[in-house]
Amino acid sequence: MDRNEPAPVPALMAPPVPHDGAHAEQARTIVQQLRVVYRTIQEHSRWVQKRYGLSAAQLWAVWEIYSRSGLRVSELSQVLSIHPSTASNLLDKLEKKQLVRRERSGNDQRVVRLYVTERGSELVSRTARPAQGALTDALHRLPPATLAELQRALGHLVVAMASDDGGAALEPMDGD
Repeated sequence: MDRNEPAPVPALMAPPVPHDGAHAEQARTIVQQLRVVYRTIQEHSRWVQKRYGLSAAQLWAVWEIYSRSGLRVSELSQVLSIHPSTASNLLDKLEKKQLVRRERSGNDQRVVRLYVTERGSELVSRTARPAQGALTDALHRLPPATLAELQRALGHLVVAMASDDGGAALEPMDGD
């Protein structure tokens, strides 16, 4: 690209396409609904942080490790729907708080197993089951047909937004 040539405008910065009143109203309603979803996740995360001193993702991870003692890091990342490196970073924080420990055992020292510490067990005993986080829990309660339609529609939305941040799908929404 020539230095004097303007950079292409990303899809998110492009001028809006005019639509009829009903279409525009639907779009406004969806934006408002997405705000409710986002703010509900934020409120849940703030509540968990205030009550337990952890992010919602950290609490969920402690619960999963407690429930599946000896879990591998790759298995934890799958359960939490996060990238393995994100899971490792999250585990670093949990180890510093002395809530979990990593152990290498057996012949293959590359395999790391996860366990809650005594302090982690005490935390679990006084917390409500995070039910996989507020959003995941709500999604699991939807009927299968609704979930399939939502997945299809959100896929279209992501494509229409032309986001190049594919890594965002594997990051916790509470910023952990």
